[in-house]
Amino acid sequence: MKGLSRGAFDRIVEQHQADKYSKKFRCWDQLLTMVYGQLSGAGSLRQVEAGFNSHIAHHYHLDTGCIKRSTLADANGKRKEAVFADTAQLLMGQASRQMRKQVKQLLYLLDSTSITLKGAKFDTWTLENRTRNTQGIKLHVLLASEPHAPVWHDFSAANVNDVEKAIAVPLREGALYVFDKGYCDYNWWHRIDAAGAKFVTRFKRNAALRVEQELPIPPEAAPIVLQDRIVRFKHKHPRGGCVNLYDKPLRYISIARCDKPIPLILATNDLRSTALEIAQRYQGRWQVELFFKWIKQHLKIKQFLGCSENAVRIQILTALISYLLVVLYKQVQGLKQSLWECLCLIRATLFQRPDIDVSLYRRRRSRLEQLAQVQIGLFS
Repeated sequence: MKGLSRGAFDRIVEQHQADKYSKKFRCWDQLLTMVYGQLSGAGSLRQVEAGFNSHIAHHYHLDTGCIKRSTLADANGKRKEAVFADTAQLLMGQASRQMRKQVKQLLYLLDSTSITLKGAKFDTWTLENRTRNTQGIKLHVLLASEPHAPVWHDFSAANVNDVEKAIAVPLREGALYVFDKGYCDYNWWHRIDAAGAKFVTRFKRNAALRVEQELPIPPEAAPIVLQDRIVRFKHKHPRGGCVNLYDKPLRYISIARCDKPIPLILATNDLRSTALEIAQRYQGRWQVELFFKWIKQHLKIKQFLGCSENAVRIQILTALISYLLVVLYKQVQGLKQSLWECLCLIRATLFQRPDIDVSLYRRRRSRLEQLAQVQIGLFS
């Protein structure tokens, strides 16, 4: 928990007045309990209660106490999710600062994942917004490629188009944003370009384009790169009465796929990089898919401790907070193991303090050595 500043967290709680009517179970206690549930892999309120309360000797050092599962359930259902959203954003900012120190070019990957929520208790708030394939909630994430950590997040209903949430993504000058064709909004592409950033995405099949220049394809890229062109949009006013603000040239790159006969058509405002470099950057988009797979497999965002929308969002937010704490712990400790191995190590020694254990061991060994020297003098 040292990755999270207690003072910063208390300021967030004070800003939202989240502890105003709580007598004993504060937001800090709720956060500790939920992070414990995520890191320990507890699948129910009873497991969280039994596991957390079994370490009563360590509660003093964490500034907390024993919990009751009914109190935790009430807090998850009624307490403001904004406290945990701001806490997650605080940790995302810390991970982003670490990234900017180490990486020259910022590479961000944007995508969303659906979390299925079905059942009598979930249907009261998910049934109206379901789609043909999904019923539940969507988690939108902007992932930094290098530390493999999210830097922005948002929630939406299952039937909300991804690009509607993408408009709120913070844009940074000099960064590169990679996303799939679900985020096809030419005016949003214009905003990215106007912010001084680059993007790599895909054209839709019906995109009306005008070819301005055919770029040469190097011999080493010929088997992979089929076409490399400079194009512009044909129509200033596409169908639907909208105005297309993007009037600058774009790269049109056709990439052969070994598993499918239809090539991949990439769109980018990067006119300097080679076609292979742009294709590799788009291929790196799978890192965000792996991130979603990782948190679904190793943290608790499939089995929920509460059925209300507020409880679901708080549990997902504490999963993101737990993930970021593990990432920061790995960075600070300089661990070479994978993130999953780091989580296994933390999970196995969750209430141990390695620095104190090592210090006690060294002092004990020093005392034994001193006693051994005295005994040699006594019996010589």
